[in-house]
Amino acid sequence: MSTPRLLLLIPPLTQLNTPYPSTAYLTGFLKRHGYDVTQADVGIEMVLALFSREGLTRVFDRVRDLPGDLPDEAAQMLALEQAYLDSIDAVIGFLQGQDSTLAPRICQGRFLPRGPRFAHADEASRAFGTLGTTDRARYLATLYLEDLADLVHETVTPQFALSRYAEHLGLSASSFDPVACALAEPPSLTDELLLDAVWRHVEAAGPTLVGLTVPFPGNLYGALRIAQAVKARRPAVRIVLGGGYVNTELRRLHEPRLFDYVDYVTLDDGERPLLCLLEHLAGKRDQAELRRTFLRSEGCVMWRDGARDPEFGMAELGTPTYAGLALNRYLSVLDTLNPMHRLWSDGHWNKLTVAHGCYWKQCTFCDVGLDYIGRYEATPSEILTDRIEALIAETGRRGFHFVDEAAPPAGLKGLALCLLERGVAITWWGNVRFELAFTRDLCRLLAASGCVAVTAGLEAASDRLLDAMKKGITVAQAARVAASFQAAHIMVHAYLMYGFPGETLVETVETLERVRQLFAHGLIQSAFWHRFLATAHSPIGLDPAGHGVRITGPSFGGFAENDLAHDDPAGQAPEWLGVGLRAALSSYMRGAGVAADVRHWFGRPVPRPKVPRDWLAKLLAEMRTEDDSACGFRSPEVSAEGRSPLERRFVWIGGAPVSESYGHDRRRVILPHQTEDVEVRLSSEKADWLLDLIRSATPTRERRGEGYPTLREVRETYRLGGPRGFDALVRSTLWQQARTSGLLLV
Repeated sequence: MSTPRLLLLIPPLTQLNTPYPSTAYLTGFLKRHGYDVTQADVGIEMVLALFSREGLTRVFDRVRDLPGDLPDEAAQMLALEQAYLDSIDAVIGFLQGQDSTLAPRICQGRFLPRGPRFAHADEASRAFGTLGTTDRARYLATLYLEDLADLVHETVTPQFALSRYAEHLGLSASSFDPVACALAEPPSLTDELLLDAVWRHVEAAGPTLVGLTVPFPGNLYGALRIAQAVKARRPAVRIVLGGGYVNTELRRLHEPRLFDYVDYVTLDDGERPLLCLLEHLAGKRDQAELRRTFLRSEGCVMWRDGARDPEFGMAELGTPTYAGLALNRYLSVLDTLNPMHRLWSDGHWNKLTVAHGCYWKQCTFCDVGLDYIGRYEATPSEILTDRIEALIAETGRRGFHFVDEAAPPAGLKGLALCLLERGVAITWWGNVRFELAFTRDLCRLLAASGCVAVTAGLEAASDRLLDAMKKGITVAQAARVAASFQAAHIMVHAYLMYGFPGETLVETVETLERVRQLFAHGLIQSAFWHRFLATAHSPIGLDPAGHGVRITGPSFGGFAENDLAHDDPAGQAPEWLGVGLRAALSSYMRGAGVAADVRHWFGRPVPRPKVPRDWLAKLLAEMRTEDDSACGFRSPEVSAEGRSPLERRFVWIGGAPVSESYGHDRRRVILPHQTEDVEVRLSSEKADWLLDLIRSATPTRERRGEGYPTLREVRETYRLGGPRGFDALVRSTLWQQARTSGLLLV
């Protein structure tokens, strides 16, 4: 039997600005193993076909042919049909970064037809602050696209939205019935555009196996619509379904009707299951020796996991590739005040992982038992940097998003050193935990390597609730870590939740008060608040009674199982609470309302928070006192690598020092940094010692991570000033100047 040919497809819809990375990972891996693999994002192709002169012509034709009276908004947009048709291609090119000269014309106000979304455009524009011409034009162009998306959704294709596709069908789809009913309907206009894109790739690749990734509920319908069409026209082609949604929601699958559309469903990391499946299709492996795979046999869903092959380690996965994904066709939209969400949706980010899984994996609300969290393994820093350089060479893009569940401090330190040693300039961000291992010096090192933002779960700013969640942090600890990132000019985004089992109204209000203070002092710049939801695979979902709640549904109907409704007798989480919390955050992110009493956001009486309004100010004052008394050496008892503080290493992130002699046995040393130079005057002997320390602490290719001097080594070999000379040194102005200029201890 010939070697199988594989076509990997990203169904609609995930992000408009960058492809979802799953197919890039798998394509790079399978090509490394000698397979013929093609990948495509048919979601972005569908969107671009819709938002074109030809696509909108079809939309307006169908809107015009609808029976009955049109809604006022649709009638208004239909009257502006020609303006939309004349502007759409130019707007799409602008959002693709092809023509920035359109920005001033968009801002002028007479180019874009203004639909319902523009009703509050001026007010929202003021909320965005002082935008440059290009950003304001992107905002207005995004409103224009959202108007068109609303028109499509309300008239000809109810399942369409800009970042999801028939999402309601995948949410809590315990039964397959609604999905089957939707697939029995004739294809909609956007379905037709989607399938046009699919057939272009199927005909070009001639696959024997089509892989469909379903990372989110909003990808399920599109994936199955694709599978349905391929099965009808090319029944010999095998179809496999995988992805994040499948991995979390289809773990108890026993719905045979799904296999009318697909042949296989694989769980967890796709590399080993796909290799086993390809070997099976090539006649080299028995069906019983597949890995983590559902299939249908004699009308019943069967589970096959007999393969004895080990999982692939992070070093064995190879480099992702975006070959086949036209990065210059994606759209950079601007539709939110949230600075982290703006970063997320602005331009292409190469996606990599510092470590597989989570090193903490104890949070009671998280799916800690599933493979994507429970199996932890870090990627060696050298290999990760090799992949970064390979992706820069392939894509020409230097932005990286590390998609970890929680990137480990030690792994990020190793990556930062490796990037600095090789002189690789990138911009990066990722998700972390509020660990005390993120000292001020480590955060400065991360910033020097290109880190611009981190996201982290604060969840509830209440020590009692954090303890109940098994977060392993305290509110004060989170504030300390946020202050360290702030000092390094790294943006911090906090994930927040309300309605955790047993959470009282006063605890929620007090959490908001602490969050208010974090914003007021600039320790966090972005946040998002969501309501607690019990999930089937979390400790709470697995043992609800042990956490004081009762699961009320939905009953499992053989298909998906994840989101669970629950009763919480001890908790207080009315809907109006979430409205107030989100309103407060929206204001805080604009720098407004941070001095106001938090109770006014709720529109009804809530308890007065008992948190002192100077809680954070006092904590920051304590931190400054500790830093001063420790001369910059304050740190956790052990470092990020589990070593004692004396084993931390000096790293120099400033420029090459310049030394000049003056007077008798005196030296003037210039310590350059990106923003300013610092001049220190000292004895020639002490100058030589300082310059030697800086040289030995400067990242170079020859240094390779472990050649940096430790605090213990420097302390024990310092011979100037007698037995207590080093202690005197670290209390001196010279030492503070060197530390400020870039002498880090990490």
